[in-house]
Amino acid sequence: QVQLVESGGGLVQAGGSLRLSCAASGATFSSYVMAWFRQAPGKEREFVATINLSGRRLYYADSVKGRFTISRDNAKNTVYLQMNTLKPEDTAIYYCAAGTADSSAPHAYAYWGQGTQVTVSS
Repeated sequence: QVQLVESGGGLVQAGGSLRLSCAASGATFSSYVMAWFRQAPGKEREFVATINLSGRRLYYADSVKGRFTISRDNAKNTVYLQMNTLKPEDTAIYYCAAGTADSSAPHAYAYWGQGTQVTVSS
């Protein structure tokens, strides 16, 4: 069982940056693939980025590639999402998730945080 708690969301102007954090507890963090997803009002949850156990294999959604960076610190049981050059269309609730396989599909992840709101104003 893994408990995940996100933080770092907020309101930012277009072009600005935010860094999200997701702290894990309750299990061996380094045993899990970690991912970030987001969900905007009225839309389905969508994949943002994933990182493998060692942190060497990263995948990004095309919509965030070149602007967002996922990373993890296994010593701190934390995964991060650095978001730069934010756009209004990045506005959503951002969720971190833990699973056992690299995937962009939400159903591949067994554990989810409660989410953190990111709002980008134009």
